[in-house]
Amino acid sequence: MPGRLIPAGLLALATAFAAVPVYAHAQEPLRASEEVELIQLERDWDRAFLQNDTAFIDRVLAREFVAVYPDGSKGDRAKELANAAAFNQKIDSSTLDDFTIQMHGDTAVVWFRRSLVGPSKGQRLEVTYRYLDVFVRRDGRWQCVASQSLKVPA
Repeated sequence: MPGRLIPAGLLALATAFAAVPVYAHAQEPLRASEEVELIQLERDWDRAFLQNDTAFIDRVLAREFVAVYPDGSKGDRAKELANAAAFNQKIDSSTLDDFTIQMHGDTAVVWFRRSLVGPSKGQRLEVTYRYLDVFVRRDGRWQCVASQSLKVPA
């Protein structure tokens, strides 16, 4: 606008952003069948973990799988399978909902909420996590290459 001065910091920031190249990758429309398949895969993986079904989880995890756990630690495929094999907590219910799924070619990004209810020290405990899983379609099936979860504060 004529007569208005732009602060030097704002001008420098605008100039810096103008020099950054922008690459746009359009999200592809999600087919209903893919959405149903990915949500069911997440629910089956959850059930398999609670039941120590490492054979199922072994098929879901890609060889290069990497996880970031709620405590900030990092794991690989072997650690995730070991965690599933060793899981022994009492869970009364595990509910997955609030799904958001984006498709990018043969890659799917899945966000969801997991709510767990179970006993802890004689009390009912409810814990909620948010997950972000990245799947790649290989040989006609989905494999998870990356997963990150965080605990939602009560």
